[in-house]
Amino acid sequence: MPGENLSRDEARVRAELLSVDGYEVVLDLRSAVDEAEPAEGPRTFRSVTTVRFRAAAPGASSFADLIAPSVNSVTLNGRALDPAVVFDGARIALDGLAAENVLVVDANCAYSRTGEGMHRFVDPEDGEVYLYTQYEPADARRVYANFEQPDLKAPYRFEVSAPEGWTVWSNGAEESREGGVWRFAETAPISTYITCVVAGPYHYVTDTYTRGDLTIPLGAMCRKGLAKHFDADDVFLVTKQGFDLFHEIFDYPYPFGKYDQAFVPEYNLGAMENPGMVTFREEYIFRGKVTQASYERRANVILHEMAHMWFGDLVTMKWWDDLWLKESFADFMGSFGLVEATRFDQAWVTFANNRKAWAYRADQLPSTHPITADIRDLEDAKLNFDGITYAKGAAVLKQLVAYVGRDAFLDGARRYFKAHAYGNTTLDDLLSVLGEVSGRDMAEWSRAWLQTAGVNALTPVVTTDAAGRLTELAVVQEGDELRPHRVAVGLYRLEADGSLVRYARAEADVAGVRTVVGELAGLERPDLVLVNDEDLTYCKIRFDEASLATLRGHLGDLTDPLARALCWSALWNLTRDALMPARDFLSLVLAHAGRESDVGVLQQLHAQALSAVTHYAAPDWREQGGRELAAGALHELRLAEPGSEHQLTWARFFAASAASEGDFQLLLGLLEGSARIDGLEVDQELRWDFLLPLAAHGVVDEAVLAAELVRDDTASGKRHQVRCLAARPSAAVKDQAWAVVVESDALSNALVEATISGMQQSSQRELLAPYAGRYFEVIERIWAERSIQIGIDVVKGLYPMLQDSQATLDATDAWLTSRPDAAPALRRLVLESRDDLARALRAQSRDA
Repeated sequence: MPGENLSRDEARVRAELLSVDGYEVVLDLRSAVDEAEPAEGPRTFRSVTTVRFRAAAPGASSFADLIAPSVNSVTLNGRALDPAVVFDGARIALDGLAAENVLVVDANCAYSRTGEGMHRFVDPEDGEVYLYTQYEPADARRVYANFEQPDLKAPYRFEVSAPEGWTVWSNGAEESREGGVWRFAETAPISTYITCVVAGPYHYVTDTYTRGDLTIPLGAMCRKGLAKHFDADDVFLVTKQGFDLFHEIFDYPYPFGKYDQAFVPEYNLGAMENPGMVTFREEYIFRGKVTQASYERRANVILHEMAHMWFGDLVTMKWWDDLWLKESFADFMGSFGLVEATRFDQAWVTFANNRKAWAYRADQLPSTHPITADIRDLEDAKLNFDGITYAKGAAVLKQLVAYVGRDAFLDGARRYFKAHAYGNTTLDDLLSVLGEVSGRDMAEWSRAWLQTAGVNALTPVVTTDAAGRLTELAVVQEGDELRPHRVAVGLYRLEADGSLVRYARAEADVAGVRTVVGELAGLERPDLVLVNDEDLTYCKIRFDEASLATLRGHLGDLTDPLARALCWSALWNLTRDALMPARDFLSLVLAHAGRESDVGVLQQLHAQALSAVTHYAAPDWREQGGRELAAGALHELRLAEPGSEHQLTWARFFAASAASEGDFQLLLGLLEGSARIDGLEVDQELRWDFLLPLAAHGVVDEAVLAAELVRDDTASGKRHQVRCLAARPSAAVKDQAWAVVVESDALSNALVEATISGMQQSSQRELLAPYAGRYFEVIERIWAERSIQIGIDVVKGLYPMLQDSQATLDATDAWLTSRPDAAPALRRLVLESRDDLARALRAQSRDA
């Protein structure tokens, strides 16, 4: 669409010209339940927006943002403008502005099936319609006319007409409802991307949070079909614990009145921090038995979004360059809050092993960027919700806390909120307040950590004397940009009882190529040296040969869960970097994962093991490696404590790695009840986990999957069935999956994702080979014609990663060379996939 991709320069010019005083948005959503689909074009709703704003230069020109099928009228200061002239499909031209202006836009906006804008979902279980909005970074313009950039904040009033029997929520508290018309209180000044409307026959539960004189009404909602699974009490428990902590450490009362949390269908993200009306993906309501890792993940997201009420909503970045000012902080505060305030007091273990794996991968891609990124436009912004902005940023903040001290860090945050409440900031605003409270030079720290890209590797170099005592322990740093690291170095030894425990620790400031940790000289030689013990800094850990040998034999004997998680993370990085053969990593998993106490770490190891055998194992050993993995998974499944979350985790891993006729027959028996494993309850979600590999290997057919959908005739069941149908080993099935994703836009975002993930089965490389060439023929059209979210899903999901050969690498390079003018965001996605493939080929060569 012309003008849809707003640039940073355009936003800067507009912000210098305009100041927005307020919005009144009137939406008529009664068309959502019309039974008949429109004869042509998308289903639409009426949106009437009144914007009051000032212009610094009367007579100047600007534009408002709106993406809509049609506009009925545009009025500027009482003057009617011709929509055919001023509206181009994405922008409304505004000429001859006065010092004070009133813009009224009456438009027909489209309901979405892609999770962007006003998403409309029809529940297959009962036919009910549910609506919610999702805007980040710039999709509010799909619902109402506005100035779509984060630094043009304003108060909002929403009025919504809804079908009979519905409830409506928005950011502000409900002021009145009569005759199906809902009116909401004016909000504090907020950015467009965090405004929100949720509407439909949602199941709604309420509670209240109180602290001194402060009272916050709480609400939580989900589809009626999920109500029987909704553990709202636990959601409220974590919510209250979060409010207790953040009020204490931020010393600034929650500024947005009520606090609703909506769990909504077909959500593209984990959650979104709309003030007073947070939205979450409904998969955080668990339909079957899950492990504590799932509850911890949900609690982390609840606290992450709550932290945004201060970092992001109260104080907002001026432009998306400083996206990290909200996301890095919220990511850090999610784990910090879990440890400080909830039952999940081992959350830093999860952070070290899971969250940072995302950061390490992102930071080694050719598209890596500094935490403070160069965001030229909205397409850049969309792709920068990545492992660097979130997880690396959070890791660097954890390092900053170690550097300036916890008290100084939190004092800086408090001053930051008070100085910039309801405003917009840049990097310098934060650094100045942190420098003020810590007395440290933040400019040098910022240059090293926030304004450069890449990850360092830290390796211990151990020298001992004839008596076996340390004469020197040095830490060698590698990387394009050497940085200052505050690290703890732990020394571990094997005890007589077989346990591997720490007996010495020293903190040091690592700088430059080589740093000697003098405090450890003279101690007995360790069996394991762990650089970055306690995970204080952001780096890849390497091992000396003696430490690596200890881990091969005794990783499961390491008693400290965080140290164990750090070692697993380091071993995975060695595998990804082709420094350790994939089969060695798999051997370590088979030898030691059965003793892993942290179920979240165990789940991560399972995912990494599957990735290793799929992408990093030598092709001629891949099948054998898969059989060994499945056999090991079944062995641990039978050993696991009956009914435990570890048993459930091994059951899922066994299904995902199943490789032989015997494996498939066991899965069938567990489904049919003719086989059982003591304590393992095969609930509906686990049934689908078992059916996917059975479908992918042709053991069950379409009739079996149809019967299972009858058993689970829900939105979740439909997604599972679609994934299983696309997984079947048939050329006709693959053609159909390709067609419904690439040649049609009939599927919703959730079903696009399910179809793609079902289609791409690692056991079906030959079946998928014909699509490698077709991929490069269609991606530019997909990018041009589809919404950016669907474009991302298709371009990433259908890349021929399973055609792991030099020929695919060459085809990718040929496309990149011949398309220098393709959209930069599209080129970035292809370049990242190319890098993953090149890494896989290097790892396969190392494994061979």
